[in-house]
Amino acid sequence: MEVFRKRPIKKDSVNTLKRELKLKDLIMLGIGAIIGTGIFVVTGQASADYAGPASMISFIIAALVVILNGICFAEFASRVPVSGGPYSYMYVVFGELTAWIAGWLLICEYMLAVSSVAAGWSGYFQGFLSNWGIQLPQALTAGYNPERGTYIDLVAALVMILVTLWVTQEAKKALRLNNAMVWVKFGVIILFVAVGIFFVQPANWQPYAPYGMQGIFNGAALVFFAFLGFDSISMAAEEVENPQRDVPRGIIGSILIATVLYVVVTLVLTGIVPFTQLGVADPVAFAMRYINQGFIGSVISVGTILTLLTVTISMLYSLARLIYSISKDGLLPKFLQQIDEKRRTPKNATFVAGAIGLFFAAAFPLNILAELTNITALACLALMALGVIRLRKMLGEPKKGEFKVPFVPVLPIISVLSCVFLMLRLDRVTWTVFIIALLLGLLIYFGYGYQHSDLNKKSADIKYEDL
Repeated sequence: MEVFRKRPIKKDSVNTLKRELKLKDLIMLGIGAIIGTGIFVVTGQASADYAGPASMISFIIAALVVILNGICFAEFASRVPVSGGPYSYMYVVFGELTAWIAGWLLICEYMLAVSSVAAGWSGYFQGFLSNWGIQLPQALTAGYNPERGTYIDLVAALVMILVTLWVTQEAKKALRLNNAMVWVKFGVIILFVAVGIFFVQPANWQPYAPYGMQGIFNGAALVFFAFLGFDSISMAAEEVENPQRDVPRGIIGSILIATVLYVVVTLVLTGIVPFTQLGVADPVAFAMRYINQGFIGSVISVGTILTLLTVTISMLYSLARLIYSISKDGLLPKFLQQIDEKRRTPKNATFVAGAIGLFFAAAFPLNILAELTNITALACLALMALGVIRLRKMLGEPKKGEFKVPFVPVLPIISVLSCVFLMLRLDRVTWTVFIIALLLGLLIYFGYGYQHSDLNKKSADIKYEDL
């Protein structure tokens, strides 16, 4: 079986786009993609359940891992002229089976990330309603957790339905709106810090690391979720005026700015509210209500609702196009290639992505969704780091104008080990679901993808012609 057949790099297939993006554009793009559920939801859960006030150190550790992987993305983006991200990169350096695994992990990552953001959106929306005296039945407020009396997240399910319909009809408008929401995110964060800093009680920072170093590292494995989205910068390499200089700076700059924001928000958050009380769905708005600033909390909830909704739209948009792209290569069923002739959007891929995202958003609690998103993302990033080593063997050193990862293979190996380290911090249930997902992916490939692959058909045609 030719499971490692490779897709050649076609220099003439490069899409020549107008190079007009500067460093500030890339940093804004990165921040827009990164800042979302992580800062508005995961900050509270990391503090309450893992690291306490020391969760700010967890963010720094996760940021270092992300930077290591970000520069690997940057070299691929500048050297391999194909679209499709890790899926297409692995097709070039390792072959079809590895490409499918990377694509499958990406599908799982985006699917779970969409569901996570929808669940985070639900938490803030319910917090906003409760501030006005409106309460949903407990059974319908979160994913399946009989101990807390919750069975389905009704709001998350409804928002997934609305977002799916929106993406099939208004994709371009949705993405433009998402970019505009970057400034709303900044406004919400500045408002929280400016008000909250006057209510900080230093006594709340004691004990600083209640769960020790183990809690800090476990927290880093969770908050890694907060940095997902940085790869959007490397995807824009063809439109950057000076990609060799600005793509890595954009990646590192946006990650550093996001890290500072995460640390400041966590510092204020844990200074206002004892960390043991932060295990809520809307910690930032909850902190305002805790200090009797209900109106500010409502403003923050509205801003967060708007920004998280657009992030959900953006992620589902990307997920649908990923599924569509893989189906065009024959590895997924042809019906996923169907285009809405009026709106020119991949409607079947969008509906399938939305339906599965709806299931996860409605049925699973946010912390489980975040951990599952992390383990799939970390596995994919480890493949990317290994891919850089293979790319160097195939194409040699980067040429002038191409970004170069320093100290290859040392840094990529460190990147792989750091990803594996964080993966091992995740609990057994997460690993069990991850292994089941991998086996399901392999079943789909060998049961359908291998036979229907375009490369398999081309190989069969060549053999037929030889006869």
